[in-house]
Amino acid sequence: MADMLVRLYALPDPAAALARAERAGVRIRRAEHRERDGTVAFVRATFGAGWVAECLAAFDHRPIGCFVAVRGDAIRGFACHDVTRRNFFGPAGVAAEDRGRGTGAALTLAALAAMREAGYAYAIIGGVGPASFYARVAGAVPIEGSTPGIYASARPTPPDAAV
Repeated sequence: MADMLVRLYALPDPAAALARAERAGVRIRRAEHRERDGTVAFVRATFGAGWVAECLAAFDHRPIGCFVAVRGDAIRGFACHDVTRRNFFGPAGVAAEDRGRGTGAALTLAALAAMREAGYAYAIIGGVGPASFYARVAGAVPIEGSTPGIYASARPTPPDAAV
């Protein structure tokens, strides 16, 4: 999976995406410290343990580097930034039953807009799965030669590998 680059200075205004999510009954906002355990539990239950450490790291930032999608009192999605590496967007995800309603787009644009407000001109989306989604929502383009990218260093070295 290739990394993708987003020109934050050309990022679409998130207002329309946030309004669409709101009309669907979902509020997008920066997470609060008191929501850490619930957000981490949602991530673990919905996506597995792989993103838990990054989600926890987001809560160590000031301001918190995680946005949440909330329906009623329930977290339905999340988007982190500056946790894998500085200037990286992700991880991010939306509960399966809430996909296709604009929640992912709103989360993505809210987090990317926060990165722009922090002074970044570009953002990197690492190891992208849904490339067409990020291209459509944020104008992301593939970074040539970025596979496997930084995630290759996270793989354990096989016991028989030369060191």
